[in-house]
Amino acid sequence: MSTDSPGNPLMQSAQTNENDTAAIQKLGASCSKLKNEIAKVIIGQEHVVDDLLTAIFSRGHCLMIGVPGLAKTLMVSTIAQAIELDFNRIQFTPDLMPSDITGTDIIEEDKSTGKREFRFVKGPVFANILLADEINRTPPKTQAALLQAMQENEVTVGGQTYPLPQPFFVLATQNPIEQEGTYPLPEAQLDRFMFDIRISYPKPEEELQIAKATTADVTVDLSSVLTGTEIMELQQIVRRLPISDHVGNYAVDLARATRPEDEDASSYVKENVNWGAGTRAVQFLVIGAKARAAINGDYRVTSEHVRAVAPMVLRHRIVANFHAEAEGISPDQIVQYLLDHVKPPTEESYA
Repeated sequence: MSTDSPGNPLMQSAQTNENDTAAIQKLGASCSKLKNEIAKVIIGQEHVVDDLLTAIFSRGHCLMIGVPGLAKTLMVSTIAQAIELDFNRIQFTPDLMPSDITGTDIIEEDKSTGKREFRFVKGPVFANILLADEINRTPPKTQAALLQAMQENEVTVGGQTYPLPQPFFVLATQNPIEQEGTYPLPEAQLDRFMFDIRISYPKPEEELQIAKATTADVTVDLSSVLTGTEIMELQQIVRRLPISDHVGNYAVDLARATRPEDEDASSYVKENVNWGAGTRAVQFLVIGAKARAAINGDYRVTSEHVRAVAPMVLRHRIVANFHAEAEGISPDQIVQYLLDHVKPPTEESYA
């Protein structure tokens, strides 16, 4: 076969790489436009916007933790507007029922025949972006109503399974201060969240801009940058991004370093950790690194991209023990210790 034959796999591979590289550049440009649109409404918090977009292009769900008044709801609704996605918000309360999330069957009478039959009325989970506001204020039974939706992208009611619209993301919020009347999320549900994003106070100059913008009679018009279909196409491009063995092994090394029972675990981890991150953490580190590179228009995924998403992937998957709590050692400090001590391998290390 001639080397320039259309059927040559090397030629096809090169063409695919060229197409994907162009698509990654398009994704980076789209994200730049998207962030410019979001910045019309959200002042500051650029790193939080980057984290949310990384999760969206990874097909991941996010847990957002921050005190009230930091524009968590506004940020999510603004992103939904800028990418033409349906958005629903549920205020989680102690009396919320699973059917209030998923929907329920109601009896309906056919006026022409007089026959009664069940009709399914969809709940607010049937949206592209679902904001679960203060998710820890509802009992575990109701929290569990989201498990199937988050993992399988479907819900089952009355023995019938209904697919959710695509793309689908759950963005949940928690207040880190007031813990009275709350129900901690089970580990199984925490593990469904790709990222645990911490939102801090804005800088002084940003607070001044926020005060001016929110106390003026100004209406901001947002332009749509991407559609839901384009989001799904770009998600596929992100997953096709190649990742080298040494970068993948770094993700594995980081996750394994959190496990006190691992034979290579450090004495620091053995002293302070009850349970470490599971295999899902490795998957999220890899796909998160790919998305992080892609939203910046980079085709090459590096260990720095893994390090950028590691705190968000690992902090809620590390269960500190009594010794760590007594010493005031937080999961974030443990993650930082690992980032300082687990050295990124080089290509030569795995040659």
